[in-house]
Amino acid sequence: MSHEVRGVVAAGKGAPVRVETVVVPDPGPGEALVRVKACGVCHTDLHYREGSINDDFPFLLGHEAAGVVEAVGPDVTNVTSGDYVVIAWRAPCGVCRSCRRGRPWYCFDSRNAAQPMTLSDGTPLSPALGIGAFAELTLVAAGQAVKVDPAARPEAAGLIGCGVMAGFGAAVNTGNVSRGDTVAVIGCGGVGDAAIAGATIAGARQVIAVDVDPQKLEWARRFGATHVVNATAEDPVEAIRALTGGNGADVVIEAVGSPVTYKQAFLARDLAGTLVQVGVPNPTMTIELPMIELFGRGGALKSSWYGDCLPTRDFPLLIDLYLSGRLDLDGFVSETIDLDAVEDAFARMQRGEVLRSVVVF
Repeated sequence: MSHEVRGVVAAGKGAPVRVETVVVPDPGPGEALVRVKACGVCHTDLHYREGSINDDFPFLLGHEAAGVVEAVGPDVTNVTSGDYVVIAWRAPCGVCRSCRRGRPWYCFDSRNAAQPMTLSDGTPLSPALGIGAFAELTLVAAGQAVKVDPAARPEAAGLIGCGVMAGFGAAVNTGNVSRGDTVAVIGCGGVGDAAIAGATIAGARQVIAVDVDPQKLEWARRFGATHVVNATAEDPVEAIRALTGGNGADVVIEAVGSPVTYKQAFLARDLAGTLVQVGVPNPTMTIELPMIELFGRGGALKSSWYGDCLPTRDFPLLIDLYLSGRLDLDGFVSETIDLDAVEDAFARMQRGEVLRSVVVF
């Protein structure tokens, strides 16, 4: 049996998305059918629409989602019908070299494959990040469905599935921010603000937010920034140094994905400080740094992949922080929209008017 639902499809590079009829099969072995309750509009979905990820059009967009398991296929034991879940775009396989070494957050063989969803004419769809959650139902590998506390409202909970986890994890998991640290975050969109929230919860005594947009700097204060730097008005490296007694920050998180901001983050570290890159660069971008600076400054230069998270460990933790009032997931939700408004939401996102638009079903 299959199910016909409405879904947001990107048919070709740069073309406006449209709502189409999507055919979703019943779950097979190792799969879960999820009734989506809410899904955030993330930059990654726009990258898919623009052809920046790959050219496997048409795409079924949406990946930052929470919902309820409708049914599971044979041999599924981690979730069952009726479970409230956040969908992860990486499910550690358990058997690759990284998983066997106890580092499942570096898994290079994530098992995300499920039966294909199609258009009504049978055209196979490529689900964004193996999810495709801008639809009333989606079919995923069961390991991607992570059970969480149903008390969390879905428009907030779903954001953990991508942007919030990426930023929070960049600070807590990759950057290992500790009590008393000084932290700077360059780029204060959804991911950057999640990094600010993570650093604050981890006990950083000083969290410096850097951006070129005054509105984003105000949002950053909401999530725990103790100081803000407008990079159009002052040199961010010098400003960070001035705010940290001339030393630089212990941890600098680059949440833009630009050679300019990466170099700023590199130079704004304290001696032997840590740089964490979580901003996703364009594949054509390059950076040049003097080797004597790489040697002389010491420390660590790290890339953070999905916040180096283990979804089954970290998703429930973040939900608990939310429900206890320590992590303001509601603050990331700028607006709720219906499925037909995703294209307009992309435009608002590009103009920097929202942290997250969230489709609610």
